[in-house]
Amino acid sequence: MSLKVLYEDNHIIAVLKVAGDLVQADKTEDETLADKVKAYIKKKFNKPGDVYLGIIHRLDRPVGGVIVFARTSKALVRMNKLFQDKQIQKTYWAIVESKPPEIEQTLIHYLKKNQEKNKSRGYDKEVKGSKRAELDYKLLGRSKNYYYLVIDPKTGRHHQIRVQLSTAGCIIKGDVKYGGKRTNRDGSIHLHARSISFIHPIQDKPLTISANPPSDPLWDEMLTLV
Repeated sequence: MSLKVLYEDNHIIAVLKVAGDLVQADKTEDETLADKVKAYIKKKFNKPGDVYLGIIHRLDRPVGGVIVFARTSKALVRMNKLFQDKQIQKTYWAIVESKPPEIEQTLIHYLKKNQEKNKSRGYDKEVKGSKRAELDYKLLGRSKNYYYLVIDPKTGRHHQIRVQLSTAGCIIKGDVKYGGKRTNRDGSIHLHARSISFIHPIQDKPLTISANPPSDPLWDEMLTLV
């Protein structure tokens, strides 16, 4: 079992999600990241019986990066409240196919989910059944064919960053679901949950947890820009 733990204490555990990992069970019945974390805790602490693990947030299957789980029900309730009150700061990195409209910009769209296709569509104005989505992005630099963005989502909608960037005309590399030219060989897309910051739900102290993206020529170049 391969699992990279980024942070752990008695209340929460943060790990690196690899692109392709499934956070929680779906119809594929593939092993989940939550299962791997439970197995890690069970083995490390020699716990008998079931291990408690609360799912606080999720990342799309082709996306990698930092993800946090709760080890106690108290931590889960408090972390859920932090998310609800928008007291969680998340930062993503993205590599996109086209130059974004501005160097820095706030994008606001209205996203409507298609449950059957597991896909969302972005609109400039509110439509029936849509939800408001907002993010800030900043252009860091470019390679020969791609552009490097830092993204701070202000809301948490289904496929939000993927949809909003696609709607703005700068599709994430490898994201064929939202208009990408071609898939990445490993099935990933070039979107990475770089860091998450919040006040610890029990210890009441600021905490920032970060993770580098996987090594490839584009991600490696982006690391030199930040």
